[in-house]
Amino acid sequence: MAAFEYKYLDQINSPDDLKKLQPDELKVYCAELRHFIIEQLASNPGHLGSSLGVIELTVALHYVLNTPNDKLVWDVGHQAYAHKIITGRRDSFCTNRKLGGLSGFPRMDESPYDAFGVGHSSTSISAALGIAVASALRGEKREVVAVIGDGAMTGGLAFEGLNNAGASNADLLVILNDNRMSIDPNVGALKEYLLSITTSKRYNQVKSHAWTHLEGVPKLRRALQKLGNAFKGGMLQQSNLFESFNFRYFGPVDGHNVEALVRVLSDLKHIPGPKLLHVLTVKGKGYQPAEEHQRTWHAPGLFNPETGERIVKAKPGEPPRYQDVFGETLLELARQDDRIVGITPAMPTGSSLNIMMEQMPDRCFDVGIAEGHAVTFSAGLAADGLVPFCNIYSSFMQRAYDNVIHDVALQGLHVVMCLDRAGLVGEDGATHHGVFDLAGLLPVPGLTIASPLNEVELRNLMFTATKTSGPFVIRYPRGKGVISDWKRLMELLPIGEGQVLREGNEIALLSIGPVGNDAAWAAEQMVAEGVSVLHADLRFAKPLDEKLLHRIGREFSQVVTVEDGVIEGGVGEAVLAFFNAHGYSCRVTSLGIQDRFIPHGTVDQLKAMCGYDRQGILQTLRKVHSMAHETSEQN
Repeated sequence: MAAFEYKYLDQINSPDDLKKLQPDELKVYCAELRHFIIEQLASNPGHLGSSLGVIELTVALHYVLNTPNDKLVWDVGHQAYAHKIITGRRDSFCTNRKLGGLSGFPRMDESPYDAFGVGHSSTSISAALGIAVASALRGEKREVVAVIGDGAMTGGLAFEGLNNAGASNADLLVILNDNRMSIDPNVGALKEYLLSITTSKRYNQVKSHAWTHLEGVPKLRRALQKLGNAFKGGMLQQSNLFESFNFRYFGPVDGHNVEALVRVLSDLKHIPGPKLLHVLTVKGKGYQPAEEHQRTWHAPGLFNPETGERIVKAKPGEPPRYQDVFGETLLELARQDDRIVGITPAMPTGSSLNIMMEQMPDRCFDVGIAEGHAVTFSAGLAADGLVPFCNIYSSFMQRAYDNVIHDVALQGLHVVMCLDRAGLVGEDGATHHGVFDLAGLLPVPGLTIASPLNEVELRNLMFTATKTSGPFVIRYPRGKGVISDWKRLMELLPIGEGQVLREGNEIALLSIGPVGNDAAWAAEQMVAEGVSVLHADLRFAKPLDEKLLHRIGREFSQVVTVEDGVIEGGVGEAVLAFFNAHGYSCRVTSLGIQDRFIPHGTVDQLKAMCGYDRQGILQTLRKVHSMAHETSEQN
């Protein structure tokens, strides 16, 4: 960007420093924060649009509140970059989302200003209520604030929190950051309801007039605020949604007027009980490309900050993303079978369901941030004869575990659950790694669980899923695959049958999913070193290929399994259990994720950390072969 002189940014290392500024200086500081974030994210990608949209709100909150004694809980955390910079992390912000650097989300172990760790949606109200109640029980006086977006407000947990908070009468401020976007545009009745509030001309004219004329009489204004429920109930009947939860509703207010926000937040500190402040913001505020193309600039990757041109490193002939293969294949299948419908919880673009949605809008359903509902809604569709493809990110499917068991599996319904972003996902870190799905779903009766080796296999599994009955789970990773010419005629795959990719007689190497491509490389290296390795792609985690496993149990004393997920309860342990159950004495070494949460970093860095990148698999094969050789010599 053009040369920019910071007047205040380098002086602000804490909220205490921020409070030294005069109210009329905050606008300049906000502009500096916005410039700094754009400049940083141009070369170190992250969540841009959300962070730009809440700069004024963040500054106002830290200016008014006494953090970290007062507690500020962010929902999801995409919008917390300004918060991190204000709270002493400006100089280390260049490490954001990098291995060993700052997390892209608030984390309690990173800063005392991060009151609660987040990453998934709709948790802020419940967490903030817990903090508020705990403080009250200890007799401590502090302000507790939850900042939640209108997208996250569609999640059921948000309404559970509202309901409980209203009943508890706790001192809690919920700030509804309303930008009418999550990653994709928001959908559903709540969106329309919020729009009705913000566009009620009569209500807003009266409120604005009264607010302006009473600015010089703060005591009277606060008194009228306390009577606001009755006023709004008469002026705007629709506003009673939040008031029905026993929240005092204030707003809507301009979320980009930092001085006005300071005044409002200062006033609200004097009003006890549960309160909701409705703040209107623009995602990507202050950076034209991000304002005009909000989906793209949610997390744009590398870009030129001067021109707004995104720097795309894709090369002609490169393999496609698994997401795009899913989207285009689903459209192809839907054209062949009118029973097929697509479902996503607020991620049509991320999952590439938007490809079918653009062509067949009546057969695609974005249900908002509501993973449990997405699964049970899909179950209802299946109960009446449709074939729903329910696409949910693996880490978010954790939230719908009960729905999978109770509403789909128990009833044997034909729902195809596509778990996007399975395995390690990279810079988003521990909250987003999709590493628990296999271990969580394997014990559930009636499920078919599969993972493709490559893009062609993904197409074949999707096609196979349409020709079966009962629940079918397909997991695949984020990002590019390995095959460029993937648009091939789809084949029906036998359920529970893997494929031997390389024959051998010394070590059996079993993999599942795309990590099998790294395993194949390691097997080739071992063969070059004179060690005979059989490599098989299991393809199905459930049911396992029993014919293949019986053969391996009879012929091999050393078995290595590789999976992009947790080892405990995973496929490797299922293979070991099979061998034990059938009296085979082969030694099984399982590669995957040990019993710990994995931090943020590139996928390659994290796989290396966990020991199942190419080199890690190769080293394990060498170790296993060496140990087997030593044992045979001793015998």
